[in-house]
Amino acid sequence: MSKVFFSVSVSLDGYLAPPGMDLAHVGDPTFEDWASQWSKLQSWIFPTRFFRERLKLGEGGETGTDDDLVAQTFARTGVSIMGKRMFDAGEAMWPEEAPFHTPVFVLTSQVREPWVRPGGTTFHFVNDGIESALRQARAAAGDRDIRIAGGADVIQQYLRAGLVDELALAISPVLFGGGRRLFDTIGREVEVELVETIASPRTTHVRYACGLRAASTAF
Repeated sequence: MSKVFFSVSVSLDGYLAPPGMDLAHVGDPTFEDWASQWSKLQSWIFPTRFFRERLKLGEGGETGTDDDLVAQTFARTGVSIMGKRMFDAGEAMWPEEAPFHTPVFVLTSQVREPWVRPGGTTFHFVNDGIESALRQARAAAGDRDIRIAGGADVIQQYLRAGLVDELALAISPVLFGGGRRLFDTIGREVEVELVETIASPRTTHVRYACGLRAASTAF
C-alpha cells in the first residue's frame, strides 16, 4: 500500500511559515518582510537543478545531496493533498505547467470542477474531509506514495488522525521567532522514530517514521 508522508522546510525554531505570510499584501512592506524570510527558509531548494527544471526557471542549477533528495521526493509522489490556502497561493504563483505532474486533491468548501493543467497535473476539489481525500488519493496513486503537501493545518489534521506514515524535514538555519508552527496543535499522541539524518551545506534533512501512540491502560 502507498505510504502517506509529508516533506517540508522548517525554521530552526520550528516554523513552517514566517509571520504575516499573506499574498493579499503583495507590494507593501509586510509582503517584502515575509517573502524575504520565506526565501531564506527555502534557500536550500531554489539552487537545485531538479527544482529549477521542474518550475521552468531555466537551465543549470546545483547537483548533490539537496538535488538528489528533491528528485527522490518527486519521484516517489503519485498524488498530493493540500489545503485551499496553499492552492490559492500556488494558483497565483505556479507556472502554467504546475510542478506536480500528478493528481492533486484540494481540501476546500468550494465546489469546483477538476482543473486540468498542462503536463499531467489535475486538481480535484474535495468537500467532505481529509479521509475522503485520502481514499481518492489512494485510488489514484498506483504504486507510488501520497504526499501531504500542506499547509500546516492540513498536515496537523492528518497527523492527529494517525494517517501519516512518514515525515521529512529540511531544517533551515533561520530563526523566525513567530509565524505558523508545524506542530502547533500536536501533542504526545503522535509518536516518531528517527530513520535518517543527512546534512548538506545549506540545510539538515531528517526523516522519521510516525504514527499514533498506543493508548495506555490504567490500573
